[in-house]
Amino acid sequence: MKEKVSVPFMLLGILFNVCLIAANLLETKVIQVGGLTVTAGLLVFPISYIINDCIAEVWGFKKARLIIWSGFAMNFFVVALGLIAVSLPAAPFWEGEEHFNFVFGMAPRIVVASLIAFLVGSFLNAYVMSKMKVASQGRNFSARAILSTIVGETADSLIFFPIAFGGIIAWKELLLMMGLQIVLKSMYEVIILPVTIRVVKLIKKIDGSDVYDTNISYNVLKVKDI
Repeated sequence: MKEKVSVPFMLLGILFNVCLIAANLLETKVIQVGGLTVTAGLLVFPISYIINDCIAEVWGFKKARLIIWSGFAMNFFVVALGLIAVSLPAAPFWEGEEHFNFVFGMAPRIVVASLIAFLVGSFLNAYVMSKMKVASQGRNFSARAILSTIVGETADSLIFFPIAFGGIIAWKELLLMMGLQIVLKSMYEVIILPVTIRVVKLIKKIDGSDVYDTNISYNVLKVKDI
């Protein structure tokens, strides 16, 4: 008998992929709000970490690993399509070439920075969430969600910004942006935590799943082990 796909898991997986693709496109714009300089990806990217927390909490690290790799694949797919579209000749009457190329013609260093930072940050987030759940015997979800997000977001920012913008943006400004991203994304997690807790409880009730990752492999390459 084949294992059925959980509807909540499928919906969260779809939302996870959409958030990642949207975040990567929004990362191309640097915004300034109240004197704070951040990338526009801040609007949506933290949601992917919240979904990561939910999946790791309800279905365990193995399912989180599957979703993370699917997110990586979809990101790569969209980037590849964007680069192909950029390379194709535009119609003579079309005036949006420059703007289109700015958004979709991402420099190789930004693509590499984004994909590496995503993988490292997401897997660290899921790993910390998984390990802490087993260690705490399922207690203190709030602390686990916040700490795992801080670890994941910190790794993501420390990898992405130096690779993507090193030599382009002054290091003083770059360090400030990295610190702000980490703090603001973590604050995002804290503010939305009551919603996350309710969503996790609802999913557990609907799906009947509450996995503890005992005696599993944390090898990120074991995608078939689900």
